Amino acid sequence: MGNLIKTVFLQRKQYTSGNYSVEFIFNDVRKRLSDKIHASVFVSTYHSQGIFKRLYNMIEVIFNQGEVNFITGDIHYISFFLKKNKTILTILDSGFLYDSGRLSRWLQTLLWLKIPIRRVKYITTISPHSKSDILKHTDCNPDKIKIIPVAIRSNYRHYPKKIRNDKPILLQIGQAKNKNLHRIIEAIKEMNVQLSIIGKIAPENKALLVKLNIDFVNRVNISDEEMLQEYINCDMLVFPSIYEGFGMPIIESQAVGRPVLTSNTTSMPWVAGGASHLVDPLSVASIKFGILKILTDNKYSQELIKKGFENIKRFDPNLIANQYFEVIKLANKR
Repeated sequence: MGNLIKTVFLQRKQYTSGNYSVEFIFNDVRKRLSDKIHASVFVSTYHSQGIFKRLYNMIEVIFNQGEVNFITGDIHYISFFLKKNKTILTILDSGFLYDSGRLSRWLQTLLWLKIPIRRVKYITTISPHSKSDILKHTDCNPDKIKIIPVAIRSNYRHYPKKIRNDKPILLQIGQAKNKNLHRIIEAIKEMNVQLSIIGKIAPENKALLVKLNIDFVNRVNISDEEMLQEYINCDMLVFPSIYEGFGMPIIESQAVGRPVLTSNTTSMPWVAGGASHLVDPLSVASIKFGILKILTDNKYSQELIKKGFENIKRFDPNLIANQYFEVIKLANKR
């Protein structure tokens, strides 16, 4: 192993279904740093549920530490028994706090942010907004937080395509409340378009689609290859989310060569990098105007696509992996 830094990636126990983007992120990082770190993965025995299972997850990591420990996923609390000066914690975002009641929010802030932050040497997060959110809820030293964005996967590349004149396909991804589907539906109710919706649709949104006679298709639990094909098939991405810690569909669409509509709030303007049409996600009129602008102004949509190819250079996988390595080196200093 020579001078390779022994780095243990501590991961949550996965459920049988769901989108585990954080695991994809660090699987790729480990491969790209194989000549710089000796990486191993330790997966928590139990799902992050209940006091006793979480306590077990905390205790077992005492015996599974490396020269550097890197906590990923929603098991921030395991930092309590790790070597403080040798541990890095990744916090993708703080969105979990915004759907919680007051008591739950206080407890989650304490156990998933405040205490873990005090028990690690460095924190990585994926956007300036995510960093500001952490600082908003804690007294963390800003210098302790390193911003490292998510890398674009190598199979996401340019697939040339002209926007359809007849019934263009609008791609919408994700069905959590923050994804804003009901306003998208309202915005397109008089347009001759098809809405391609990824994720299980809430009953109230399905009812609205039927009521407004929206032409839509819905796909759930699709593979990575099928997701890429959705980007290829669509004419534009409609992503006016209310809150995002990052917003991966933005750069995935840009990489494929599709114009993007997204929000002017939280992380999305930074991720979009001046290469997307930004809207007020709380305004149906703003969303409608943006969709029509992209669909009807070919010069404008082509300019967005061109700028998108420049923007995604910031998210090169090798660049991102080396940024993680710099933090690992800092944590490994005596």
